[in-house]
Amino acid sequence: MRILFLGDVVGASGREAVDRELPDIRARYGFDFVVINGENAAGGFGITEKICDGLLAAGADVVTTGNHVWDQREAMVFIERQDALLRPVNFPPGAPGRGAGLYETASGARVLVINAMGRVFMDAMEDPFAAVDRSLAECRLGETVDAILVDFHAEATSEKMALGHYLDGRVSLVVGTHTHVPTADDQILPEGTAYMSDAGMCGDYDSVLGFEKSGPLQRFLTKLPAGRFVPAGGEATVSGIAVITDDKTGLASQISPLRIGGRLRPVLPDFPD
Repeated sequence: MRILFLGDVVGASGREAVDRELPDIRARYGFDFVVINGENAAGGFGITEKICDGLLAAGADVVTTGNHVWDQREAMVFIERQDALLRPVNFPPGAPGRGAGLYETASGARVLVINAMGRVFMDAMEDPFAAVDRSLAECRLGETVDAILVDFHAEATSEKMALGHYLDGRVSLVVGTHTHVPTADDQILPEGTAYMSDAGMCGDYDSVLGFEKSGPLQRFLTKLPAGRFVPAGGEATVSGIAVITDDKTGLASQISPLRIGGRLRPVLPDFPD
């Protein structure tokens, strides 16, 4: 199976880049399943139903989120009827929506997607390791499901790496989001799980994490409130990770970063036709 994961979409520039690039990327490389983190898609803060529908129409099968999932209040309502939108699985009981979902590709393959959030330098949450374990309890890779993807929305690379090794051999891919900077540690772990500490963002990299530089600079230089940050509007880079899994085991056989457009050096998967 060919899987594509795209990092946090930031603002209109990121959405436009995904709309422009994703249909061609999906067709060119024959991706069977696409997941996008959309928690910053609405002006950098949260996601609306219209934007979620737009990401799905562009070619995403599932949209994951993170700590900004409720920034647009409507998300607490439409997430209940949108099965393709996930929030972190380790939110406290009673949170609307769900943190894991089982989906089917066009060819009938079964894919489990889990969205979890870290606790180091983040808001207090339930244990993500235990929460992911609960989601995996009835789904065995290569037996009851054909692929399992985990979007770990976390600040600390140590926590992301720890979850990757904890799940090694049990899931197809563990990929980090939240820090908006693509890391260079894409690899297949010893037991066959594809891993990358952060997929980067789909946004303008002439910025501070996808936002116009003046606001963050003012905050760092003066420690004074800078108001609500505004997403940068320049040409965005579409950043993510591409994985090929073994059809029998569901484990990764190939992994490659993907970066298209904008300021970053382009990287395209070297996958067989």
